[in-house]
Amino acid sequence: MTMERAAAIAGLGMTELGKVYGRTPAEFALEAVSRAAADAGLALGDIDGLLVNPGVGNDIDLRLQSTLQMRDLRLLSTLQGFGSSAGQMVQYAALAIGAGMADVVACVYADAPLKQGAGAGSAYSGAGRALRGLDALPAAAGLKSAPARYAVAARRHMEKYGTTSEQLGAIAVAARQWAAMNPLAQMRDPITLEDHQNSRLIADPLRLLDCCLVSNGAIAVIVTGAERAAGLAQPPVHVWGWGQAHPGYANHRGSDFGLVSGAARSGPDALKMAGVGLDEIDIREIYDCFTYTTLITLEDYGFCAKGEGGEFAASGALAPGGSHPTNTGGGELSSYYMWGMTPLSEAVIQARGQAGERQVAKHDLVMVSGNGGVLDFHSTLILSPHPKTR
Repeated sequence: MTMERAAAIAGLGMTELGKVYGRTPAEFALEAVSRAAADAGLALGDIDGLLVNPGVGNDIDLRLQSTLQMRDLRLLSTLQGFGSSAGQMVQYAALAIGAGMADVVACVYADAPLKQGAGAGSAYSGAGRALRGLDALPAAAGLKSAPARYAVAARRHMEKYGTTSEQLGAIAVAARQWAAMNPLAQMRDPITLEDHQNSRLIADPLRLLDCCLVSNGAIAVIVTGAERAAGLAQPPVHVWGWGQAHPGYANHRGSDFGLVSGAARSGPDALKMAGVGLDEIDIREIYDCFTYTTLITLEDYGFCAKGEGGEFAASGALAPGGSHPTNTGGGELSSYYMWGMTPLSEAVIQARGQAGERQVAKHDLVMVSGNGGVLDFHSTLILSPHPKTR
């Protein structure tokens, strides 16, 4: 893709995130898109494309255009790939810009699953959702929540490769060490491996500290042409490569569920498009709805051999000062849970060199993952502060 048609992220907008009550997803989205445009030095009227990820409640849709008082958009769509949506939206925005369909595209995720007085566990419980036919079988077997289904995947990995709970705990501890340096993180108090082991079981083998946060809020990014981005208010973050993979696991004997994720295909595809090798990646921003998700994604991207993710994490490689800085803002485990916008937002901050105390010195290439469903959908981005010349 030539420089004239290449894309870059030019703006980032984030609302207050976490236990923020009394606001609708549409109100959060309005603020996030407005902030992203202002961050780029653009007016809302400069935006001619809008991609909307409506969150778990599907509470925002194409009508967000009216909320934002946008006129004559050339591109407008909702996209629901769950946690893979942010990466997908950037990909489609880049394709639209390259094809001349739009010049400035806002990509936004907004949700408010937390309700005052209700526990975080109820936000994604699926209570009241009707299940029929084959869709009801996992629930009938007791797999009624995301933690329960991911627990099956984690247990399978443990049984095959000898992965331990303590190794998963090392991922949680590393994320918290990064979060301690992030003023936007919801959880900044240090934790130890002992704290992890003493945290209550949610769905065996997953403990409380293996599970992500639940947050209200919104994050938006502005994607535009690389040449235009170079003249805007913020350092551009260039989109070098991308990939998607959607395994479509079947619930039957012989499936690779729990052992191989979509990262195994989308990662190499993104690297190939970017024209770089895995050893050139400086920072990894991994979708970490659970510690296990970080582990299998790193394995499938190839940062360690299959089955060695536990040892890799336990070595301290992912933590501040480690050989493979990963989830440098604290991730979804400790910072904030905005689906795929969590790793994407931190990738933008790091690529710009604006992460303050937690800034990784070498940040020429950042790899970003998005994971949706229960290992059902996957997206990958390769981002850089430098224009792509290879």
